[in-house]
Amino acid sequence: MKILALILARGGSKRLPGKNIRLLGGKPLIVWSIDVAKDIPDICNILVSTDDKEIESVCKDAGAIIPWLRPAELATDTASSVDAALHALDWYQAEFCPIDGLLLLQPTSPFRSRETVLGGIELFKNNSRYSIVGVSQTHTHPMWTFKMEGGFLVPFINKNGLQIRSQDLPKAYVVNGGFYLISPDNLKKNKSFFGDKTIPLVIESQKEFLDIDTEFDFQFAEFLINQSV
Repeated sequence: MKILALILARGGSKRLPGKNIRLLGGKPLIVWSIDVAKDIPDICNILVSTDDKEIESVCKDAGAIIPWLRPAELATDTASSVDAALHALDWYQAEFCPIDGLLLLQPTSPFRSRETVLGGIELFKNNSRYSIVGVSQTHTHPMWTFKMEGGFLVPFINKNGLQIRSQDLPKAYVVNGGFYLISPDNLKKNKSFFGDKTIPLVIESQKEFLDIDTEFDFQFAEFLINQSV
């Protein structure tokens, strides 16, 4: 099986400037995602799509391919990840070879493990008609959440969830952003990493669940690294 690992990394980040190449545990944040995909037999290449020359340089040094800087129209705040992924996919298949799957690894999930990646690939091998998406159990159950209407709290899901004990609530899952794997045909058809049916790759580790988006997230990631030393 041929799977292309793709990392989408724009240079502009308003909440955490320069986060993709900021050092975490002695190496740039994005390199954590490059390294986890290395030497996995089913991964034929690791491609980084970026509009930033500094990110380009860091990723080339780490062993990824960066064949171009992403077109400006695909590097705006409003440009979708799917459009950027399709651009990379079309280029790779035209220049190299057809692939069986596109594996999206967001650069802000540094603690995603090799075991998780291998497990997701195995799921895909047996279910390539469907997309595989990484999820984790949510700690805030949707049946215990609220919205505001006219200045008052209103249950977000009106099914008497507030009367259910926490241990009796059905398990609820949230997409953690760490793993998306889909066939090229499925991605093109649905214009989404969620196919007609989506199989969950359940990630139990709270550490792997971390998605770095703010300064607090980054400081917490540094704390976790220091704790494991």
